[in-house]
Amino acid sequence: MSSLGRGSVGQGKKKVQISFIIRDEVEKYNRSGVNAIQHDPDLKRLYSAGRDSIIRIWDTRTKKDPYLKSMEHHIDWVNDIVLCCRGRIMLSASSDSTIKVWNAHEGTCMATLRPHRDYVKCLAYAKDVEVVASAGLDKTIYLWDVEELAALTSTNNNVKESKVHEKSSIYSLAINPPGTILACGSTEKAVGVYSVGVMDTRGPQDIMRLKGHTDNVRALVLNRDGTQCLSGSSDGTIRLWSLGQQRCVATYRVHDDSVWALQANESFTTVYSGGRDRRVWATDLLNPDYRTLICEEKSPILKLELVKGDTDYDSMWVATTDSTIKNWSLKNIQKRLSGEYDNENIKPVYTQPNSTIKGGSSIRQYHVLNDKCHILTKDTENNVALWNVLSARLIENLGKVSFEEEIKKRFKMVHVPHWFTVDLKIGLLTIHLDESDVFSAWVSSIRDLGINPPSEWEDCKINLGQQLLRALFEHWPKSHMYENQDGMREMADPLLFSVPEHTPILIKDADKETQQKCLNEEVPSWAAEVLAHKNMSQTVTKIAFFLLQYPNSGIKTAPKDRLSASDMIQVRKVIEHVYEKVLRQGVENGHQSGESGDHEKEAQDISKLAAEKVELLCNDQVLDANMDLRTVKHFIWKQSGDLTLHYRLLNR
Repeated sequence: MSSLGRGSVGQGKKKVQISFIIRDEVEKYNRSGVNAIQHDPDLKRLYSAGRDSIIRIWDTRTKKDPYLKSMEHHIDWVNDIVLCCRGRIMLSASSDSTIKVWNAHEGTCMATLRPHRDYVKCLAYAKDVEVVASAGLDKTIYLWDVEELAALTSTNNNVKESKVHEKSSIYSLAINPPGTILACGSTEKAVGVYSVGVMDTRGPQDIMRLKGHTDNVRALVLNRDGTQCLSGSSDGTIRLWSLGQQRCVATYRVHDDSVWALQANESFTTVYSGGRDRRVWATDLLNPDYRTLICEEKSPILKLELVKGDTDYDSMWVATTDSTIKNWSLKNIQKRLSGEYDNENIKPVYTQPNSTIKGGSSIRQYHVLNDKCHILTKDTENNVALWNVLSARLIENLGKVSFEEEIKKRFKMVHVPHWFTVDLKIGLLTIHLDESDVFSAWVSSIRDLGINPPSEWEDCKINLGQQLLRALFEHWPKSHMYENQDGMREMADPLLFSVPEHTPILIKDADKETQQKCLNEEVPSWAAEVLAHKNMSQTVTKIAFFLLQYPNSGIKTAPKDRLSASDMIQVRKVIEHVYEKVLRQGVENGHQSGESGDHEKEAQDISKLAAEKVELLCNDQVLDANMDLRTVKHFIWKQSGDLTLHYRLLNR
């Protein structure tokens, strides 16, 4: 968990969400799909951009344990990455709406750019002039001078930008190495082409629209001189465009589904493609009928990365919606190009990859148990696990057991209000805490939640949200002291539990136009009030109910009164009420015969005596004395009207 500074307390009325991720301290394996890959031929490194928000560095010379380092700074999917300046600088684009500048050799974040107002989906790199283009769902393309970005510091944080607006969300970009032509693909089903002048202060100039695709354009490649463009679309086709003629000169129909990834050799004579159908094809651009099925993956293909050999590209890294990355041979592919077969019966040239970077499992299913503290999950390898939200830890890996049976086995008849939400977007458990309901869950005891409280807390009501916030913000200086009603500074109560120090904590504005903030920049005011000032008053939720004698119980009928009490009051307290206000009143007034005893002794142990003489029922079901009224209403009464309880004498 990152160290907390003395940041400003959040002001204003904006809704701010606090989230945290339950994970291992070092996440060595991709936990979900890999959106982008980049290869550094000099250092023999592969960089992978994951849907788990992490960029990882791999040593491609080592097959046994290739993991080198993780680059962690994004808080959502990393959608694209580009290596610049001969592998020294990397730029990454994310669904957290930011672009980050990295020292790729050291794996450290140098700067964060926040020009986009929505997911940043794609990047394109002009190698000759060190220019990068970025675009995404906000329909805007930005151009960046990489050398200028690499020089950013905390004091020198001004950067020039050039931008252009599109009509639709952008999913693909391409720019030729000299940086003169820029192409973008969008939901407009067309390829937008711009002229880019390095010295042109007006920004990119729109010069043409290439129309022909019938669905979203998902992948683009430009040749070196910017005269030809390849586009891959969700319509399942690849098109070759002549920019001079402003028209499509060839259409390739080698895929059975959406085309999501394209790469071309330097001579622009062969295109390599992949997509939803899980197949990687090599197609001769000069002879469209000549193609080769290189390999077939187990999951839809998201990205291809060619690896240069002595004379030509001799292998290719393939990233998919699965967490594993594979390298496939391209040797002798050119000699195998042939048009003498149909797509359905063709077998891939290679069935085994050169090498594999193994990925980890991704959580795909979850169930919050009734105690609103434990979560059962099932991952992509069908492993079931039990997690504790309060301690942000894995409790037990149950292995390949029935998920549904584990849910049934761990069912408890206890009702606790919802106070957090769960997100599996990055393949790990992300817990979201919102001001509207984070303080909703009060419990009588946390012993049943796997936490042993100090003796002085034994009979205290505990707010789960408050205690979790205190554990998450343990290292925020202001959480260690608070002001009492007299304005005096006092030490805060000891923590009932703690979370691992490596736990990532995220603070996010609900307003889409504002950016996510690091924890040391701002603590939301609603959390600060609890942490720094201990302003935590219990909101008592009342529950109305009728308390009636059970038919033929032998007790004189009492008036039908409508009572109310805290929804957390336990059934035993209602039983004590019946014993004291109904049964004992009857004894004292002489209405109940055969009842005698030492009243002083009864007064000393009302609870024990009441439990021996009275039981409470709801819908003809005898109630557990430890059950609270909210649980009775939720699981047994199951009606919208006022709760009705019956009492009767026990024959002992």
